Amino acid sequence: MLGDSLTAGLGLPLSESYPTLLQHKLDEAGLRYEIVNAGVSGDTSAGGLSRLDWSLQGDVKILVVALGGNDALRALPVEQLSDNLATIIETAQKRGIRVVLAGMEAPTNWGRDYDVSFHKVYPTLAARYHVAFVPFLLQNVAGIEKLNQSDGIHPTAEGARIVADNVWKVLKPIAEQLQTS
Repeated sequence: MLGDSLTAGLGLPLSESYPTLLQHKLDEAGLRYEIVNAGVSGDTSAGGLSRLDWSLQGDVKILVVALGGNDALRALPVEQLSDNLATIIETAQKRGIRVVLAGMEAPTNWGRDYDVSFHKVYPTLAARYHVAFVPFLLQNVAGIEKLNQSDGIHPTAEGARIVADNVWKVLKPIAEQLQTS
C-alpha cells in the first residue's frame, strides 16, 4: 500500500491503521496476502514515485496507490500529480501488478478551478489505465469531526475502520480473483 500519513496511520497505533485492518479482512476471508504498509507521513505523489522501486520489491500482486493529499495541501500542480500517478500505475502494470487507485479531494481553500482539476485526475487515470478505483479514500470520514483526529485530517480509529471498508469493497474482488487464477 503506497501512501502518505493516512496509509501510515498517523496518530494511531499500528494495529488501528487501515492497512492493518485490511490485513485482518484478508485473513478472515481466507485470502493469503500480506499487506505491506508503505505509507510515509508527509509524502507527495513525487515522494511515492521516488520510492516505488523499493515498494515493488518481492512478489507484489496488488498495489494500492493512495497518494495526493499532500500534493493538494501544498497546492502542487495538478499536472504533476497526474504525471506521477500515471508513472506509478504504468510501472506497476509493466510488472504485471494489479493496481487499485484511491482518489483524494483537495481542500476548498485553493479555489474551484484547482478543486475541479484535482478531482478529475483520479477518475481520468482510473479509466485510462483500466485500474480498480476507490473514488474517495476518505468517503464518509472527511469533514466528520468525531471520525477525525484534532487536526481534522487524519482519521480516528473509528474513521480508519470506515476507510478500510472503502478500500475493501474494491480490493476484495481483485484479491479473490487473483487467488483463484
